[in-house]
Amino acid sequence: MPRSDEAEMWFSAVYKAVQEVPYGRVTSYGHIATLIGYPQRPRQVGVCLKHLPSASDQPNARYNSDTVPWQRIINSKGMISQRGPGGASRQEAALQQEGVQIERSNMGERTVDLGTYGWFPNHLPSEDSENED
Repeated sequence: MPRSDEAEMWFSAVYKAVQEVPYGRVTSYGHIATLIGYPQRPRQVGVCLKHLPSASDQPNARYNSDTVPWQRIINSKGMISQRGPGGASRQEAALQQEGVQIERSNMGERTVDLGTYGWFPNHLPSEDSENED
């Protein structure tokens, strides 16, 4: 089913914001929602990332798993959210390739030290150039 124009704009805003998260850093679903002006929608950010096309399935898509660093988005507690089979381990491996250290909690959850690797600016870096114009 095709997305409405409003849904398409939302997905695009999320993907563009995620593209600005620097290499080797992480942020939360909620922070992405806040940066794009909808702090009450962190779960919808997760939905967008869940539906991010795979680069192998859609290599020419403007937004896919190669062009949007989905792995840099974790929950606000610093944990990699559980998703389908193997999803958390893929995210862990992708973050480790960027130099992000992943720890294990007492419950076996994959965690990231937000004090070391967290990225929580007050606005998106792309907004700096918009404000200069």
